[in-house]
Amino acid sequence: MKVFLTGANGVMGRSAATALLEAGHDVVGLVRTAEAARVVAELGVEPWFGDLYDETALAAGMLGCDAVVNFATKVPVGATSVSYAQFRSHDRLRVAGTRIAAQAACRASVGRFVQQSVSFIYADHGEEIVDEDSPTAVSRFSEPVVVSETHVRNATLAGLDGVVLRFGLIVGPDPHSAWLLKRARSGKPVGVGAREAWCHVVHPEDVGTAAAAALGAPAGTYNVGAEPLRRGELADTYAHAVGRREGVLHHRLVQRSVGHKIEWLSRSQRVSSQRFQAATGWQPRHPKAVPEWFDDLVRV
Repeated sequence: MKVFLTGANGVMGRSAATALLEAGHDVVGLVRTAEAARVVAELGVEPWFGDLYDETALAAGMLGCDAVVNFATKVPVGATSVSYAQFRSHDRLRVAGTRIAAQAACRASVGRFVQQSVSFIYADHGEEIVDEDSPTAVSRFSEPVVVSETHVRNATLAGLDGVVLRFGLIVGPDPHSAWLLKRARSGKPVGVGAREAWCHVVHPEDVGTAAAAALGAPAGTYNVGAEPLRRGELADTYAHAVGRREGVLHHRLVQRSVGHKIEWLSRSQRVSSQRFQAATGWQPRHPKAVPEWFDDLVRV
């Protein structure tokens, strides 16, 4: 298949490009700068200069493609990740960018549209297993995610095969994990919520292999990630990677003071990827979060 990939030079995009090429697909990557073009070309991707908000230019780039993988993101890193202002660009990518990309795909007669999403939108389900039918709980931060998914469902009704991948938190060789490792090394908090609450994570490499697998999935929404683990276990994983005995979560008093900004990141979400695995045969190469996920970052 020939695949048009947005966000091609980002963490998710590079992983997707690598996996798609390994699976034998041809990849055209949307880029805006010469440096981004150089990065994707080195991977074996054909650069396409354009803007995600220019539907006509996007449609031109998508002509002749069999599928679109929309992995364009601009997630804030570090303390700014709970700032409304810092999320504006990312929110625009989800709300306007997804709509325009899906419309462009329809104009170019592309058959399949794969959209990145996140599993954080589920409500707090305690000890219950969370699947794709579990209730969500929309917050100010997660509303753009829901709007983005709605654009894909609308495009599916218009004849596009839309696939939404609800990824867990990206953990491993990525900028936000690098920031958290620095905090863990200093004994600072690396997460929010109760230690016994469940969380959902995914290794960057598995983001890419899931994108490749999604090309053969029935239209629909799927959870994608490693085995769920306790928030305390994840904090300990960061700590063990840098030689500390135990990870630290923010004190509950701190969490209450900025509750509306971080509540959606503190929920207990024991998310299952079983439906995606059954539909595609996909299996994570990194099934359980371990300190070795951070080896590349620790060696730097």
